[in-house]
Amino acid sequence: MRTLILFQNKTIPVYITESNNKKAVEKLSIVLNRKLETGKNALKKCLKSLISVEITGSEATLHSYNEKDTLTISLY
Repeated sequence: MRTLILFQNKTIPVYITESNNKKAVEKLSIVLNRKLETGKNALKKCLKSLISVEITGSEATLHSYNEKDTLTISLY
């Protein structure tokens, strides 16, 4: 399933492998905003060039323009 979120004034596609996982999308936006403020530099760099997110279970893979900046974070 594919849905869109608004993050840093950009529309980011979010791909979810499980069909009824709306809570994960809500939690994702909270975690991304918190990580943008309090995260390490590598995570902030990934968030600034974020192009898509893939949620699998309780983990979110953040895809950025540069493949080296792609990270996986826990949502819970």
